[in-house]
Amino acid sequence: MKNPAIKIQKTELLSDNWYVLNKVTFDYQKKDNSWITQKREVYDRGNGAAILLYNKQQKTVILTRQFRLPTYLNGNDSGMMIEVCAGLLDEDNPEQCIIRETEEETGYRLTAVTKIMETYMSPGAVTEILYLFVGAYDDSMKVSEGGGVAHEQENIDVLEMSYEEAYAMIASGQIQDAKTIMLLQHAKINNLI
Repeated sequence: MKNPAIKIQKTELLSDNWYVLNKVTFDYQKKDNSWITQKREVYDRGNGAAILLYNKQQKTVILTRQFRLPTYLNGNDSGMMIEVCAGLLDEDNPEQCIIRETEEETGYRLTAVTKIMETYMSPGAVTEILYLFVGAYDDSMKVSEGGGVAHEQENIDVLEMSYEEAYAMIASGQIQDAKTIMLLQHAKINNLI
């Protein structure tokens, strides 16, 4: 590690059932130069990529809807979330990943995407970096119905709606996913649609 004010003392594997959960014991040097020892649980699920698909001529976007267990366990009565298309990188680079995920989840085959930013979505507990993209789509790019891949047990609804309707869903609480909110706001700020 690069920061001399952090000394990792011990890493204990707590779970590797779905992804990896470690308990890390480390020493941290405070501003007054004293040292404290802390323990934190850190979840490593790999890095991911997400994309807002937009059609400038029709002023529409493609979003997805799927069940998300953690939201269900934390007060989302249906567990369903409306989100931009996203997925884990696996062995791909971020651009390859999001092009693959777009086709699997939405049925649209893209050839070009634009990277907007990289972000840590939950830096207090999760190691994941999320690479955010935008990509233009039109009807000629549709190659399937999407919905995800069976071997990953995905059950994804593909939603095409006006950009204004999608943006209004932030205020109404129908869209609560951070990456989706960030990308919809990016589109508004930069007049993509």
